[in-house]
Amino acid sequence: MPTIMITGASGFVGGHVVREAEQRQIGLRVMARRRTGPDSGRRVVHGDLADPASLRGVCDGVDVVIHCASQIGGTVEANEAVNALGTTALVAEARRAGVSRIVYLSTASVYGRGVFRGGRPEELSRNPGSPTSRTRAVAEDAVLSVGGTVLRPHLVYGEGDTWVGPGLIRILRTLPGTVAGWPSLMSVIAVRDLARLLVATALAPRSALTAPVYHAAHPVPVRADTVLRAVAECTATPWPDRELTVERARTILAAHGQPPSALDMLTTDHFFGSEPLWSDLGLDPGAGFDDGFQGAAHWYRKTLTAA
Repeated sequence: MPTIMITGASGFVGGHVVREAEQRQIGLRVMARRRTGPDSGRRVVHGDLADPASLRGVCDGVDVVIHCASQIGGTVEANEAVNALGTTALVAEARRAGVSRIVYLSTASVYGRGVFRGGRPEELSRNPGSPTSRTRAVAEDAVLSVGGTVLRPHLVYGEGDTWVGPGLIRILRTLPGTVAGWPSLMSVIAVRDLARLLVATALAPRSALTAPVYHAAHPVPVRADTVLRAVAECTATPWPDRELTVERARTILAAHGQPPSALDMLTTDHFFGSEPLWSDLGLDPGAGFDDGFQGAAHWYRKTLTAA
């Protein structure tokens, strides 16, 4: 089995990737910003994406890098340092060390705002609208320049989620009504399934991968109201019985300091063609959102209710 190094191992997705790799008994190394000793049989190496000089040697003896670390939000300078310059330096170090493959966890937000209905990566154009998505697009280019593979999920849910569930519950608790019944279709994926895809992509024969960039989501999109109702039910949040216009909802959110753009993914379709990745890897995507969310409902109930 190859030796895999995982960046961002202490993060939401990265932590699940580590557990998936451990279950497969793969030679494992994790990159951490702080100097530390071995942990649970893992080899931990020090490397900070914001400090390119610290990356020297981190890839020695590594066959595959699964790059999950990223800066999300924060200053323009922080995003540039970690996502763009840091990833470029990591790719250069991996190439020097003879790493055979890099798998990069990116995001569908590199497409920017719009309506998306089943397009595959080769059919869509990137149009990033924030420092985070812009610099992650730069990171994609660095990985692709050496023959690496990029996975773009849209919404990722599950234990450890600090974005999707908390963001939706804030909207539910702020708005006194639904917006057009929340009709949009969205691509979602359970974090455990995303970890499964990342590790399988790292281990797949090169001949099995038919594209450099894939969407990483369950192939069947989910209605926004299905996701919102699941979050509401597990946190005992009452479901409103009135309906708001999009304009009224934006006004209310803005008055409460929430970005009105959060409504975009709930009122316009954001689903992406994700079948090729599952097919190329020979994996079964499973039953979908209802079953996947139930597996994390207890964690959401405890975490979001307390919040």
